Amino acid sequence: MNASHIPLSACIIAKNEADRIGACIQSVKDIADEVVVVDSGSTDDTLAVAQALGAKTFHRDWTGYGPQKRFSEECASHDWILNLDADEVVSPALAAEIRALLRSEPPLRAYRLKLRTVYPNRSRPRLWADFHNYVRLYDRRAVRFRDSAVHDTVDVRSERVGQLHGSAAHFSARSFQHMKDKLESYSGLQAKVMKKTPANMFLRLPFEYPLVFLRYFLVRRHFTGGWDGVRAAHIAARARFRRLLKFLRAHEARKQESQPHG
Repeated sequence: MNASHIPLSACIIAKNEADRIGACIQSVKDIADEVVVVDSGSTDDTLAVAQALGAKTFHRDWTGYGPQKRFSEECASHDWILNLDADEVVSPALAAEIRALLRSEPPLRAYRLKLRTVYPNRSRPRLWADFHNYVRLYDRRAVRFRDSAVHDTVDVRSERVGQLHGSAAHFSARSFQHMKDKLESYSGLQAKVMKKTPANMFLRLPFEYPLVFLRYFLVRRHFTGGWDGVRAAHIAARARFRRLLKFLRAHEARKQESQPHG
């Protein structure tokens, strides 16, 4: 990279990602002036892999998605941040787009990029793969990650947000059982912070699974994934249904605890 570019820090949070973090780091080495890895207590070779690829590594005990992301921002040497998870791989097209954008001061302070889902045991996104479109490239002087244990999103405040055309591949699950376990854990965290009324959640209960399944299978285009697409839509719908159950069970437990004991 030439001396006139805007310096970039690639920030990655990780735990036990030795099998995936190498591809993530390799995908940004040519566009990032430094790679920062914040590890929350890996017991595998995550740190060794990251350090062998030239990353700066830091430790922070896990306190939630938002706090970990914010800590990674603070560890960075540069104000422009490309914030990734260890299971995300920047495509060559996206890397070239970011490189071109940072040749001079970007017109905006925050940019969204698409994270395209990759099924377990596949090497690339399927046809018309679903994606999440998140702010991941930004100037930390203008915007920061929210300090939320559950929601790892950037608070853009009043800033205008640009859209990058390239995408990153999201290898979010090592297996379908891993996908199920991740969503089960995440649904439990979400149930604890939901603000809906119990009546609202109870009324949603009969419709949650079928509606979520159809949304994932049709709107998010999992029908292009064959049987894997059916499995992915089922796992997502099951997790959303169980989130409601967890919320209602927790509410009932709190209600019983508050009742006077005779």
